[in-house]
Amino acid sequence: MHRITFLPALLFATQACWIATAAAEPLTIKLPPETAALKPSSLPGYALAQQKCSTCHSADYINFQPPGMSLEQWTAEAGKMKNTYGAPISDEDVSIIGAYLAATYGSAHDNDAGVQAASYPSKTEATPVAKNEAMSLLQNNACLSCHAVDHKVVGPSYHEVAAKYAGDAQALEKVTSSIQQGGSGKWGNVPMPAFAQLSADELKTLATFILEQ
Repeated sequence: MHRITFLPALLFATQACWIATAAAEPLTIKLPPETAALKPSSLPGYALAQQKCSTCHSADYINFQPPGMSLEQWTAEAGKMKNTYGAPISDEDVSIIGAYLAATYGSAHDNDAGVQAASYPSKTEATPVAKNEAMSLLQNNACLSCHAVDHKVVGPSYHEVAAKYAGDAQALEKVTSSIQQGGSGKWGNVPMPAFAQLSADELKTLATFILEQ
């Protein structure tokens, strides 16, 4: 008799508890605003990392990695994001992001050959024919009397010119114009003569060669 008497009351209490739970406000958790940010860089991997990496994790994740990682190690880390965790990045993105991370957080530098090659994969090495043509133009127009590939003569080395314009989308146009029109003030007070006699193809060959050094 007691079980028959108390069972409806127990069921009513249970139902009331369910109703009260259903009517309660949902639990919300408010996270603090994101304050971590990637270190800025002129390398294209900086913008790409901002766009791609931040969709999955905070920039703090990068700071947690061991310091002094090499280009190969950072590239492997970016590759893991793609191949293991399914990050929506291409193989080219992996190389570009890896180069930025290695130069900004690791042991590499912006102007390292490996970093430059990974950051600008579309800048393919000139063919031997193009190099021979460029060297012939340099010699025939006395360019090498004022410039050298790897050290300053009268004007800057071609290494210095290439480094100055690294990452500049208008580099080819700017260097082509400088060769054609000449000028002074960019690298000192010694004026550079104009080479207006060169054709458009010859100017492009010279500018391309210089920017690849």
